[in-house]
Amino acid sequence: MRIASLTARTPASLLTLGLAATASPAALADFIEDSSASLTTSNIYLNRDFRENKGQNKREEWGQGFILDIKSGYTDGTVGVGVDALGLMGIKLDSGRGTSGTDLLPTQDDGGAPDTFGHLGLTGKIKVSQTEFRYGSHILELPVAKSSQSRLLPQVFEGGLLTSKEIDGLQLLGGRLTKVVDRASTNSEKLVLNSKNKRFRSDARADHMDLIGAEYAFTDKWTGRYHAAELDDVYRQHYFGLLGSHPIGPGTLSADIRLALSKDTGAATGGKVDNRAFGAMFTYSYDAHKFGLGYQDMGGDTGFAYLDGSDPYLINFVQINDFANADERSWQARYDFDLASIGIPGLTFMTRYISGDDAQIAGSNKRGSEWERDSEIKYVVQSGPLKDVYVRLRNATFRSDFARDADENRIIVGYTLPIW
Repeated sequence: MRIASLTARTPASLLTLGLAATASPAALADFIEDSSASLTTSNIYLNRDFRENKGQNKREEWGQGFILDIKSGYTDGTVGVGVDALGLMGIKLDSGRGTSGTDLLPTQDDGGAPDTFGHLGLTGKIKVSQTEFRYGSHILELPVAKSSQSRLLPQVFEGGLLTSKEIDGLQLLGGRLTKVVDRASTNSEKLVLNSKNKRFRSDARADHMDLIGAEYAFTDKWTGRYHAAELDDVYRQHYFGLLGSHPIGPGTLSADIRLALSKDTGAATGGKVDNRAFGAMFTYSYDAHKFGLGYQDMGGDTGFAYLDGSDPYLINFVQINDFANADERSWQARYDFDLASIGIPGLTFMTRYISGDDAQIAGSNKRGSEWERDSEIKYVVQSGPLKDVYVRLRNATFRSDFARDADENRIIVGYTLPIW
């Protein structure tokens, strides 16, 4: 098995191991007592069947993933020091040269997939009051950099992040990302601009991404968000968001409103970037039912810019498609149902339909339309020796008049075991 690891010579290792080695046993008490560890397992079968055009007509793979997540506490004192470790391992259960490429497993030069692959990440951390600096490996959930976690292993970013919660209700963030390990990879690589449907130059790579952010809870139900990021010599992006909910009648109406402004910057190695992405999702929850309506609009001269391998933070980014081509407008209708209300606790159902039109087809003056229908059934075992084991069945149908049609099925079995 190929393992990409951080050695003791990395800044994260030197920082944490060196300080921890000089700390007294009393200072290390919280470092150990506040630590935790968990093992997450995911067994995924993925089949994507392409319905037209030349090229590979089917991608089909099956694998087992393991994520060992160990988090330390902090040493006692004004300046607390800690270290986290993230161990990732994927195992091939089924794949072939003609069906690889699902991103469950790495694809080798001969078109096949390795039997095993993995990655080890260390993160050093320092905390003063409510301000924390972390250097090393990160699984991010930020609007400007969101790690994809829809395969066996998550996408992992490397770099330094500073977060502060010194003011009640306000969280501040800043940092620099320097490398990324994609979800089906073992190697740390440069950050790359995604170029789905040939929206941008596919060879745009950057040495780093700088980011800042602020989130403020106006009340216990409404939160405002601002984030900004600059992918060096590629693009700069500003994100504004509002999350909230309010009781209406017998239920609750939730709102998720997003606006992202993106422009090329510096040498513009990805080509022109000029995008205004607006999205809004409104969901009404009543008893065991949720009814959602969403709208997404791509303004400007280009499609939406985001990091390759990551999940774009868009209302209509769904199982297969992102509906983020230049000028594209799309809407979504979604329904969720919790079957515990009819005597089947642990069983939930979701279905949604997304339709997009007026998309500018890259390299031409033509316009295109597309749609996607997704359905999911999930069951979580409620008791017994298999308690908290879950099974998810996911199905998607995607049709487009400018991209390849596809039908997709996923079967996912997962469990998280708390070790201590």
